[in-house]
Amino acid sequence: MTGVRDALLRGARGVRWYLREFTGEARWDDHLRECAAHGHEPLTRREFERRRADAAERNPVSRCC
Repeated sequence: MTGVRDALLRGARGVRWYLREFTGEARWDDHLRECAAHGHEPLTRREFERRRADAAERNPVSRCC
């Protein structure tokens, strides 16, 4: 049973990683780590998301929607 449980945990971790990358949640964590490493005050979550959305609008890439 331990092998099955380990496989399920690995699968769940993989799905969690994928969803965090897909939704951009991982970028927020990267921003917080970067600010802490350099001693900067991090942006608020709202400011961070606004800047990210603005950058995406300025640099459009091919996408379906």
